[in-house]
This record gives sequence, structure tokens and C-alpha cells, in this order.
Amino acid sequence: MATDEDFIRFVAEQISPAGRVRYRKMFGEYALYLDEKVIALVCDNQLFLKPTGAGKTLLGDSITYAPPYPGAKPYFLLEFLEDGDFLAEVAQATARELPPPKPKKRKSA
Repeated sequence: MATDEDFIRFVAEQISPAGRVRYRKMFGEYALYLDEKVIALVCDNQLFLKPTGAGKTLLGDSITYAPPYPGAKPYFLLEFLEDGDFLAEVAQATARELPPPKPKKRKSA
């Protein structure tokens, strides 16, 4: 089951207080960006946040680990999507710990 457009829009809206949020369709599912860093994958209408120390601290005992797709490393599977303030806080903390995106290579002529 693929993620539907309404779900990804809802997730992006919930996280939007954290900064510039966008999403991009990839491999039939979505990558979720916060301030140009990929912070999560959205697969099968579920939010999989990249694991970081800050995210682990904020989530505490409520952490569920799961791979977003077969063969992937486990991510934090977030199920509290209605609490936008907390979701934005966790997303922002995750983005702060992730490295900046690598510059895109120029195409040769």
C-alpha cells in the first residue's frame, strides 16, 4: 500500500512549525525534508524518523523501531501524529543532529 497524498500533506503540516518542510516522491513513497535535510521517510502511510540521540531522548520509552521498507535499517516509527507541537519538536531536534546535505554535482557538458 503506497502513501496517499493527504497523509503526506498532513504530516508536513504537523511538522511545519519546526522550519521549512517539503516532501519528494521517491521510489513510490516519500522523503520528508526539514530545512533541506532528509529527516524521515513516509511509507505505507507511516512516518519513519531517522534515529538520532536527540530524538531518542525526546521520545523516551515510547520509541518503536521499524524499517521503512524491507532490507532498510530501523528508523523510529512515530505513531503520535496528532500532537503537532511535539512532532515538530522531535523533527527539529533530529534535523539539528543530521549533517548538512552534500552539494549537488554539476553535470558536465
